[in-house]
Amino acid sequence: MAIALRYAARSDVGLVRTTNQDSGYAGPHLLVVADGMGGHAGGDVASSLAVGELAVLDGESHGSDDAADHLHEALEAANEQLRRRVESEPELAGMGTTVTAVLRAGNRLVLAHIGDSRGYMLRDGRLVQLTRDHSYVQTLVDEGRITPEEAEHHPQRSMIMRVLTGRADDEADVSVREARPGDRYLLCSDGLSGVVSHDTLTATLAAGDTPEATCERLVDLALRGGGPDNVSCVVADVVELGGGTPPSTTPQVVGAAAFHRPRRSSATGTPAARAAALRGEQGDGADDEEDDAARAAEGAGSRRRRRRRWIAGPLVLLLLLGAGAYGVWDWSQRQWFVGADAGQVALYRGLTQDVGPVTTSSVVELTGVALADLPPTYRRQVQNRISAVDRAGAERTVANLREIAVACRAAAARVATPAPTASPAAGTATDPAPAASPTASPTAPPTSTTDEPTAECGGSS
Repeated sequence: MAIALRYAARSDVGLVRTTNQDSGYAGPHLLVVADGMGGHAGGDVASSLAVGELAVLDGESHGSDDAADHLHEALEAANEQLRRRVESEPELAGMGTTVTAVLRAGNRLVLAHIGDSRGYMLRDGRLVQLTRDHSYVQTLVDEGRITPEEAEHHPQRSMIMRVLTGRADDEADVSVREARPGDRYLLCSDGLSGVVSHDTLTATLAAGDTPEATCERLVDLALRGGGPDNVSCVVADVVELGGGTPPSTTPQVVGAAAFHRPRRSSATGTPAARAAALRGEQGDGADDEEDDAARAAEGAGSRRRRRRRWIAGPLVLLLLLGAGAYGVWDWSQRQWFVGADAGQVALYRGLTQDVGPVTTSSVVELTGVALADLPPTYRRQVQNRISAVDRAGAERTVANLREIAVACRAAAARVATPAPTASPAAGTATDPAPAASPTASPTAPPTSTTDEPTAECGGSS
């Protein structure tokens, strides 16, 4: 029985973010969602690089025995690209990306996953989450300390323990499953799964709409829920090839990957690159027409303005210089950001960038949150400076970082707590008086340390 994928991909910046750091890809053999992180440090670059490297797998037939190896190697190549990019552009230090990808190999699907983007399968009306979030709250769920429902609203739910950042230990989970006609798959960033409930996802996917209409509906639901983050999703149906019209094999590239062309990537010339190039060419043509019309309308008036400009120019310039200098200074004092000072998270007033030798910001408050208590990804973001709309926004960022630091210290304490030693035997004249028996710790002993927060908390940056 020959099968194929009928697919669609959509991405939206959301209602709060100013840039889209998600990337998505859907093709006849490959489905990918990547959620970049790092803010101005290049989350969009990270997700684009990952999609660019994985896209080389599309358009090929993969044997079921070696498909997992191919996907694993592509993820390693993406991770290496991230490392090289940070080496060549240090200002991108701190960027990273989640990856959830499905590679079709005959009648089998290979799933690779790292981070907190998710993969779901709808089969016989039942929606099953195929991926496990690599997050701090997931470790709490695994230990039985909180319920899955509590995890959805936990203040540290965005604290990710494992993503692609260019480090050698950034390993993804890889699994293989059988593809059955009638199955529907959803890959999405947490901008969807963190806003839309599991029951609503199930109802929307089971409604029987096309993948295109379903993607549109899912994005709309996330935006109606507030759209606090970028929203990206890929929906794919497993269909049996028969006498009907075969599904399209044209890849769809969405989000940041549609606008960032990977540099020095092995994916050059792949469907992803061609789709991005095609979109760029179409956009350039439309922009050229608009520019021509604007230049024609502007031509006559600009000549008249030039004749008057030289008369009033010097006088206006002097006034503007004085007013402008004060305006810039006043504006700068209404800017806030979170940065590092004396090994702590600090609250700053001013601009995040100095102007030559002139310092444009000052520390308003040392928060007492030690950088050493933060995971490396968050620590680098603080060192690169996190902008805020106002002081209240900066203080909210500090509060979030404080909660993360407290959680890291607690996790480290659980792992570092030694087992109580036996009291020395009594009965000889030279033995000291027996010490009081140690009080049992109220904290449950840690289980496996594979996904403990200490794998990231307090590590080197």
